[in-house]
Amino acid sequence: MSHRADIVGELSADHRAVAELLAQVGTARTSGSDTLTGLLDQLSDLLLSHCTEEEDILFPAVHEQVPDGGALVFTSLADHLAIGQYVTDLQGLAPADPAFGPLVDGLTAAVRTHLAEEDERLFPAVREALAPALLGALGERLREARQASAAATPAAPETPEAPATPEAPEAPAG
Repeated sequence: MSHRADIVGELSADHRAVAELLAQVGTARTSGSDTLTGLLDQLSDLLLSHCTEEEDILFPAVHEQVPDGGALVFTSLADHLAIGQYVTDLQGLAPADPAFGPLVDGLTAAVRTHLAEEDERLFPAVREALAPALLGALGERLREARQASAAATPAAPETPEAPATPEAPEAPAG
């Protein structure tokens, strides 16, 4: 029988993926790699989807059923807002822009603080307060939301087709 991760397991896996991308961003910055903007795009996409999933799926249960859940949710939401602002501020900036480095540093610090807060406070409180069946159901809901999102995202065409050249209409006689 296969074991499906509950919501904390799913979100913890996201945290590990985010931490790995942060490490790759750090390496790309110090080596002057031209993959830096691509890595930041991946990181931004993962962060924004992860934050949205937490807000939509996990936080309502935390607010309702976890002791001091409102405060835990408030802290995470404040982090999400800060992270979102850094992501927005970085969009379209080239690594040569003087604001780029400080913004990446700020994003990195905000994300690391957020991950630690959730891993050390939020997730243990969730595991303690929520029944395993509910944790599993929320994990399944998260996976379903991700599948729906992936299905709704159109795939890029493999090769762009040349547009058809319409025939010019004939000029009216007269």
